[in-house]
Amino acid sequence: MAKVALEKLIAGVCGGGVVSFPTDTVPALATLPEKAGLIFATKQRSQDKPLILMGASAEDLWPYVQGSPEEYQIWQQVVNQYWPGALTLVLPASDRIPQAMNPHDPTTIGIRVPNSAIAQAILSRTGPLATTSANLSGQPALQTMAEIDAQFPDVLTLEFTSEEFFSENTILSQPSTVAKWTGNNWKILRQGAVNLSI
Repeated sequence: MAKVALEKLIAGVCGGGVVSFPTDTVPALATLPEKAGLIFATKQRSQDKPLILMGASAEDLWPYVQGSPEEYQIWQQVVNQYWPGALTLVLPASDRIPQAMNPHDPTTIGIRVPNSAIAQAILSRTGPLATTSANLSGQPALQTMAEIDAQFPDVLTLEFTSEEFFSENTILSQPSTVAKWTGNNWKILRQGAVNLSI
């Protein structure tokens, strides 16, 4: 059992460990970007399935992507409309992104700001984290901290009841929508909770 209070969870992830916390979609597994390999190992995840960089705000995430001033303007417009929320944007990665986050294609990175007070409180303290859904690869996403604690006993999970978890926000049982920037438009890679107008 590895349920811990908020301060210990933050200390654990900043110390290089893997943690789990609720988001506005499914609960996340998270670690420092440079420790992303730990998540691939924990989930038994294929290297061709990249992780998402999650942050407390768009301003925290912009240094991890690169584009022209015109592209930033387009991206900012989308962010203003849909963030915080269940939309992941796949953008050209800057050199600040460790290759371990996307071993198959390190030139791109998915970024997201969750609409979750708990997640934002953690991310504002830790800085952006490498994240993915909390489950073994290929299996359904786990929905509660108790399920995550049982399947991943070495992962630090937030100590509170599932009732508290579900009352804090409207939790979406489906994952985020994933939209990739192609250089002049958006391509939907996964249709999730948000319908992006493109």
